[in-house]
Amino acid sequence: MSNKSITKTPEELKMSRNEVAPSLPARVESLASIGLASIPTEYVRPEWERDDSLGDALEEVKKAEEGPQIPIVDLKGFDSGDEKERLQCVEGVKAAAAEWGVMHVVNHGIPPELIERVRAAGKGFFDLPVEAKERYANNQSEGKIQGYGSKLANNASGQLEWEDYFFHLIFPPDKVDLSIWPKEPADYSEVMTEFAEKLRVVVTKMLSMLSLGLGLEEDKLEKKLGGMEDLLMQMKINYYPRCPQPELALGVEAHTDVSALSFILHNDVPGLQVFRGGRWVTARLVPRSLVVHVGDALEILSNGRYRSVLHRGLVNREKVRISWAVFCEPPEEKVVLEPLAELVGEGSPAKYPPRTFAQHVRHKLFKKAQDQAGGHTVPEAAESAAATSTE
Repeated sequence: MSNKSITKTPEELKMSRNEVAPSLPARVESLASIGLASIPTEYVRPEWERDDSLGDALEEVKKAEEGPQIPIVDLKGFDSGDEKERLQCVEGVKAAAAEWGVMHVVNHGIPPELIERVRAAGKGFFDLPVEAKERYANNQSEGKIQGYGSKLANNASGQLEWEDYFFHLIFPPDKVDLSIWPKEPADYSEVMTEFAEKLRVVVTKMLSMLSLGLGLEEDKLEKKLGGMEDLLMQMKINYYPRCPQPELALGVEAHTDVSALSFILHNDVPGLQVFRGGRWVTARLVPRSLVVHVGDALEILSNGRYRSVLHRGLVNREKVRISWAVFCEPPEEKVVLEPLAELVGEGSPAKYPPRTFAQHVRHKLFKKAQDQAGGHTVPEAAESAAATSTE
């Protein structure tokens, strides 16, 4: 079934939502707390998107106990000093990035106690009354994207996602605005700052292995993406309330990340699905792991050798799910994203045109609107816009 509709601007979508359901709470958390037996039509996914694997995340993860699964890569060997172990680690990361575009990484070096403090700080913020969280509300119409918010519809049909979030830049320190970070819990800023510092080490380690996997100098990707001074780390804490009809809704719709890499923590509640081999694969929970996604920027630089993975987020009836996503992005205008010269040659032409990161984001959003207005299904539309290759 096609999804044909007229593309609207974000302002028109917001207006249409208010016209259809002016009494809807502004936050999904508030909506969920009412005790509805069914979800408002604004949150119901179109029929063509409601495939067999769109359901309660707690049930879907049980079905995934058999069959293909996201690879697990142990990073311990990279720093072991043993060249054989180091090479095995590089090959594991390379294979996962090329074949899946996503992996669970273990022995990543971030202390378990710090991860628990990150979880506690994020949960502590979302445990506050909605009125208290509203003091940190963002204002996208004024270009203020950092802060507390709910996903505005950014698709042609105006569907909304079953999530609230808090979004903020966490690295590098000289670009961070601590004034917009939550003051409650009291240790929020301290915890997230420490986590950002530890995660930045993992970012360098991952980019080093991915560079070596392409036969490049170890620091090639790191430098190309802006280095320690300009590579940005943006955290989005996603809060997915319990949903009375998870088979009709999505926490996050199908998409690829525009970033170079994305790192995901969660509160041990399943929900991630990745699209592979023409079907959705529900991710199992791997204790003490980070989920690492390859994003568009890395797919472009690698000339398609690493793939930006299409993924989405399910919800469930019983448990609140919280995830901490950190997007590692190049500066908007300083870096031109194009296949690295070392990976282009006779028999291996450049698959992607040169664009700044900002241009790539704008082009992808425009192409997504075109695809959806033209009736493409989610995998077709999202994959065709994943890295906007030349045609």
